[in-house]
Amino acid sequence: MIEFLGPIIPHLKALHISMLVIWCGGLFALPLMLSHHDKATGQADYSRVRRATHYGYTLVVTPGAVLAIASGTLLIFLREVFDLWMFAKLVFVALLVAFHAWVGHTLVIVAETEGTHRVPPATGPLLLLLVPVLGILTLVLAKPDLHGIPLPDWLQEPLGIQLPFDVPSR
Repeated sequence: MIEFLGPIIPHLKALHISMLVIWCGGLFALPLMLSHHDKATGQADYSRVRRATHYGYTLVVTPGAVLAIASGTLLIFLREVFDLWMFAKLVFVALLVAFHAWVGHTLVIVAETEGTHRVPPATGPLLLLLVPVLGILTLVLAKPDLHGIPLPDWLQEPLGIQLPFDVPSR
Protein backbone atom coordinates (compact mmCIF):
# COMPACT_ATOMS: atom_id res chain seq x y z
CA MET A 1 0.00 0.00 0.00
CA ILE A 2 2.86 2.38 0.72
CA GLU A 3 4.24 1.84 -2.80
CA PHE A 4 0.86 2.93 -4.18
CA LEU A 5 0.85 6.11 -2.08
CA GLY A 6 4.54 6.85 -2.65
CA PRO A 7 4.00 9.41 -5.45
CA ILE A 8 1.78 11.56 -3.24
CA ILE A 9 4.39 11.95 -0.48
CA PRO A 10 6.01 15.10 -1.99
CA HIS A 11 2.59 16.69 -2.40
CA LEU A 12 1.61 15.72 1.13
CA LYS A 13 4.88 17.14 2.45
CA ALA A 14 4.24 20.41 0.56
CA LEU A 15 0.74 20.57 2.04
CA HIS A 16 2.14 19.89 5.52
CA ILE A 17 4.79 22.61 5.28
CA SER A 18 2.43 25.19 3.79
CA MET A 19 -0.19 24.53 6.46
CA LEU A 20 2.49 24.78 9.16
CA VAL A 21 3.49 28.18 7.79
CA ILE A 22 -0.14 29.35 7.88
CA TRP A 23 -0.70 27.90 11.37
CA CYS A 24 2.48 29.27 12.95
CA GLY A 25 2.20 32.59 11.11
CA GLY A 26 -1.34 32.96 12.42
CA LEU A 27 -0.25 32.05 15.94
CA PHE A 28 2.35 34.84 15.76
CA ALA A 29 -0.12 37.33 14.26
CA LEU A 30 -3.09 36.72 16.58
CA PRO A 31 -1.43 37.87 19.84
CA LEU A 32 -0.36 41.04 18.02
CA MET A 33 -3.92 41.55 16.82
CA LEU A 34 -5.30 40.78 20.27
CA SER A 35 -3.11 43.51 21.75
CA HIS A 36 -5.09 45.98 19.62
CA HIS A 37 -8.38 45.02 21.29
CA ASP A 38 -9.04 48.32 23.02
CA LYS A 39 -12.50 49.85 23.06
CA ALA A 40 -10.91 53.26 23.54
CA THR A 41 -9.86 53.21 19.87
CA GLY A 42 -13.46 53.71 18.76
CA GLN A 43 -16.29 51.33 18.00
CA ALA A 44 -15.57 51.02 14.27
CA ASP A 45 -11.89 50.15 14.76
CA TYR A 46 -12.69 47.82 17.66
CA SER A 47 -15.29 45.96 15.57
CA ARG A 48 -12.88 45.65 12.65
CA VAL A 49 -10.10 44.21 14.83
CA ARG A 50 -12.59 41.94 16.60
CA ARG A 51 -13.90 40.53 13.31
CA ALA A 52 -10.39 40.13 11.89
CA THR A 53 -9.18 38.14 14.91
CA HIS A 54 -12.32 36.00 15.01
CA TYR A 55 -12.34 35.16 11.31
CA GLY A 56 -8.56 34.78 11.19
CA TYR A 57 -8.71 32.25 14.02
CA THR A 58 -11.75 30.29 12.82
CA LEU A 59 -11.32 30.41 9.04
CA VAL A 60 -7.53 30.48 8.54
CA VAL A 61 -5.47 29.44 11.58
CA THR A 62 -7.61 26.57 12.88
CA PRO A 63 -8.12 24.88 9.47
CA GLY A 64 -4.38 25.33 8.85
CA ALA A 65 -3.66 23.61 12.16
CA VAL A 66 -6.01 20.73 11.43
CA LEU A 67 -4.57 20.17 7.95
CA ALA A 68 -0.98 20.45 9.24
CA ILE A 69 -1.62 17.87 11.95
CA ALA A 70 -3.56 15.53 9.63
CA SER A 71 -0.98 15.66 6.84
CA GLY A 72 1.88 15.31 9.35
CA THR A 73 0.26 12.27 10.91
CA LEU A 74 -0.22 10.70 7.50
CA LEU A 75 3.43 11.42 6.63
CA ILE A 76 4.62 9.74 9.83
CA PHE A 77 2.88 6.51 8.85
CA LEU A 78 3.65 6.67 5.13
CA ARG A 79 7.34 7.38 5.69
CA GLU A 80 7.45 5.11 8.77
CA VAL A 81 9.28 7.74 10.83
CA PHE A 82 9.12 6.24 14.31
CA ASP A 83 12.37 7.70 15.63
CA LEU A 84 12.88 9.25 19.04
CA TRP A 85 13.37 12.73 17.57
CA MET A 86 9.90 12.48 16.01
CA PHE A 87 8.29 11.73 19.36
CA ALA A 88 10.17 14.69 20.86
CA LYS A 89 8.85 16.81 18.00
CA LEU A 90 5.31 15.69 18.83
CA VAL A 91 5.79 17.05 22.36
CA PHE A 92 6.53 20.46 20.84
CA VAL A 93 3.52 20.08 18.52
CA ALA A 94 1.40 19.48 21.64
CA LEU A 95 2.75 22.78 23.02
CA LEU A 96 1.69 24.48 19.78
CA VAL A 97 -1.78 23.01 20.17
CA ALA A 98 -1.93 24.27 23.76
CA PHE A 99 -0.89 27.77 22.62
CA HIS A 100 -3.53 27.58 19.88
CA ALA A 101 -6.17 26.72 22.49
CA TRP A 102 -5.00 29.60 24.72
CA VAL A 103 -5.38 32.06 21.83
CA GLY A 104 -8.89 30.74 21.16
CA HIS A 105 -9.79 31.02 24.84
CA THR A 106 -8.49 34.59 24.94
CA LEU A 107 -10.55 35.46 21.86
CA VAL A 108 -13.68 34.10 23.51
CA ILE A 109 -12.98 35.99 26.75
CA VAL A 110 -12.46 39.25 24.84
CA ALA A 111 -15.62 38.74 22.81
CA GLU A 112 -17.95 37.64 25.59
CA THR A 113 -16.92 39.64 28.64
CA GLU A 114 -18.54 42.99 29.02
CA GLY A 115 -16.55 45.90 30.37
CA THR A 116 -12.88 45.67 31.08
CA HIS A 117 -10.86 42.76 29.88
CA ARG A 118 -7.11 42.55 30.04
CA VAL A 119 -5.39 41.15 27.02
CA PRO A 120 -1.75 40.37 27.79
CA PRO A 121 0.87 42.36 25.91
CA ALA A 122 2.02 40.48 22.83
CA THR A 123 5.68 40.20 23.88
CA GLY A 124 5.23 37.41 26.46
CA PRO A 125 3.07 35.10 24.34
CA LEU A 126 5.29 35.60 21.29
CA LEU A 127 8.43 34.70 23.23
CA LEU A 128 6.61 31.68 24.65
CA LEU A 129 5.55 30.64 21.14
CA LEU A 130 9.18 30.69 20.00
CA VAL A 131 9.95 27.69 22.25
CA PRO A 132 7.86 25.08 20.39
CA VAL A 133 8.46 26.59 16.96
CA LEU A 134 12.25 26.60 17.36
CA GLY A 135 12.13 23.18 19.03
CA ILE A 136 10.24 21.71 16.07
CA LEU A 137 12.57 23.34 13.54
CA THR A 138 15.65 22.12 15.39
CA LEU A 139 14.40 18.54 15.65
CA VAL A 140 13.19 18.34 12.05
CA LEU A 141 16.27 19.89 10.49
CA ALA A 142 18.92 18.24 12.71
CA LYS A 143 17.19 14.90 13.32
CA PRO A 144 19.47 14.35 16.35
CA ASP A 145 20.15 10.95 17.86
CA LEU A 146 18.34 11.19 21.19
CA HIS A 147 19.03 7.64 22.32
CA GLY A 148 21.65 8.88 24.78
CA ILE A 149 18.96 10.56 26.89
CA PRO A 150 18.30 8.43 29.96
CA LEU A 151 14.69 7.28 30.08
CA PRO A 152 12.99 5.00 32.58
CA ASP A 153 12.70 1.34 31.56
CA TRP A 154 8.92 1.48 31.37
CA LEU A 155 9.24 3.99 28.52
CA GLN A 156 11.81 2.01 26.57
CA GLU A 157 10.25 -1.42 26.22
CA PRO A 158 6.74 -2.86 26.05
CA LEU A 159 5.40 -4.18 29.33
CA GLY A 160 3.12 -6.83 27.82
CA ILE A 161 0.15 -5.59 29.86
CA GLN A 162 -3.36 -5.74 28.44
CA LEU A 163 -5.42 -2.59 28.12
CA PRO A 164 -8.07 -2.18 30.85
CA PHE A 165 -10.78 -2.37 28.16
CA ASP A 166 -11.54 -4.49 25.13
CA VAL A 167 -10.51 -3.14 21.78
CA PRO A 168 -13.28 -3.79 19.27
CA SER A 169 -12.23 -5.73 16.20
CA ARG A 170 -13.69 -5.11 12.77
